[in-house]
Amino acid sequence: MSYWLFKSEVSTWSWDQQVAKGDAGEEWDGVRNYQARNHMREMKVGDLGFFYHSQKEKEIVGIVEVIAESHPDSTTDDDRWDCVDIKAVRPLKNPVTLAMCKDDPRLADMVLVNNTRLSVQPVTEQEWNVVLELSGDKT
Repeated sequence: MSYWLFKSEVSTWSWDQQVAKGDAGEEWDGVRNYQARNHMREMKVGDLGFFYHSQKEKEIVGIVEVIAESHPDSTTDDDRWDCVDIKAVRPLKNPVTLAMCKDDPRLADMVLVNNTRLSVQPVTEQEWNVVLELSGDKT
């Protein structure tokens, strides 16, 4: 299994909207960055990801699961852009802020800490476990 982080502005697509989609999930569409697209092309069904609210909140709020592998993004006719489908698994016990991640030396190499603009990014298993620990959610 691989781990990921999906970033969204609350005003564009929020955790609550993701949860409302239930088991059907939703396309993670509209990504127009080659690096982020390439990360989605690596994803497999069953991979887990953190759902991160960017902009003002700057916090990881929940866990999502990849439910459909990379396919053409339905929001464009340009065949360069793909997306995956994700569904909400559960909220974190407590949100983990960007500041908390930056303050924890165990997360010094985390992509989120070093490249806050990348909308889809990998998370190592060790980073995944540290973020869960910081949230007070060890399961």
